[in-house]
Amino acid sequence: MRRTTSGTLDQAPEYAQPAGPADLAAAPAARDTLRTEFPFVLPRGYVDSAGVVHRDGVMRLATARDELVPLRDDRVRENPAYLTVVLLGRVVTRLGSHTDIHAGVIEDLFAADLAFLQDLYRRVNQEGHTRAGVNCPECGHAFAVDLAGGRLGES
Repeated sequence: MRRTTSGTLDQAPEYAQPAGPADLAAAPAARDTLRTEFPFVLPRGYVDSAGVVHRDGVMRLATARDELVPLRDDRVRENPAYLTVVLLGRVVTRLGSHTDIHAGVIEDLFAADLAFLQDLYRRVNQEGHTRAGVNCPECGHAFAVDLAGGRLGES
């Protein structure tokens, strides 16, 4: 299976739908592509030791090992809620210019950013996408937004 690490959400295939005969006749390259990395923008941002705020980052799909290894971590055994911190430290691959992401970095995130990453993790690993359904507060029109996409107001 060929893996890709970039592309827009519109390019990501929908794996939840069963393939029909027309889909199976499509070019093999189009069928065998799997999006494994998801860029995001944190609501508040990670403040590093120099006081620089980093908001953009990348999360990769979790593997079975990513979910199993933290269960052997003593910090998780002592406090099961710490599982989220260790797990996110494994799958977040970049925050701003920082590429050495670990549990200590995740611990220093603001609560809003931790909640955002938890939701993003659930969406990309369980639902297979980063879209969320929302309603306009003014007119009630329903539409989808990409939670991992760019900053508000950008297209």
